[in-house]
Amino acid sequence: MSGSIRLFVTPALAEGAEIVGTADHAHYLANVMRRTVGATVVLFNGADGEWQARIATMRGDRVAFIVEHRLRAQAPADDIWLAFAPLRHDPTHLVVQKATELGVAAVQPVLTARTQAGRINPRRLVATAIEAAEQCERLTVPRIHDMIDFSTLLRHWPEDRRLVVAMERTTAPRPCVPAGPVGLLVGPEGGFTERELDALRARPFVVPASLGPSILRAETAAIVGLALLQASRSATNDDRTG
Repeated sequence: MSGSIRLFVTPALAEGAEIVGTADHAHYLANVMRRTVGATVVLFNGADGEWQARIATMRGDRVAFIVEHRLRAQAPADDIWLAFAPLRHDPTHLVVQKATELGVAAVQPVLTARTQAGRINPRRLVATAIEAAEQCERLTVPRIHDMIDFSTLLRHWPEDRRLVVAMERTTAPRPCVPAGPVGLLVGPEGGFTERELDALRARPFVVPASLGPSILRAETAAIVGLALLQASRSATNDDRTG
């Protein structure tokens, strides 16, 4: 279904179901994509797979779909979380967009001592994640959490989930956690403070990692770190099945 219009919806999806879309769906279909009643779309909700549907009614800010048949069954996603210190508006949305494309299951903004953005708009970040999921053909949308401070992150981090921490100027290896639940933590521009680094090193679930010899911008570090972590897990799975 490459090139089809994909829309994220919240109701359950099943053959013959009537799904009421949002006002944003109606505006996008009618005014941006110039679709009319009878046109086909692809729907997904993060739980029931991907389904072909047809526009049943559309008037003003209202649209409804009739679900026809399933195109793809729901598949388990890789259990990777991203925790990062938010930046100014555009870079933060870029991180969420690319993290969604790279398949993260959850995004956790973290307030560190040097975090540039003191607040975020979770609703806008959710909208960014949904749009990215629609475009990259993934079947789920990552959970976007409210921002928490650095100490709260470490205090409540699950001990069975390893936390790969991107540390500058370190001799640590590249990110590599071959299996199981994992998270990646990327600090702000300027890096973590010494106090924060000491707190990280004291946690048994923390895995220090290097992203290479260059000092990367924070948004670049998040993307590179996720790509390296995901690649290491894929390579391990290939070795097991080869």
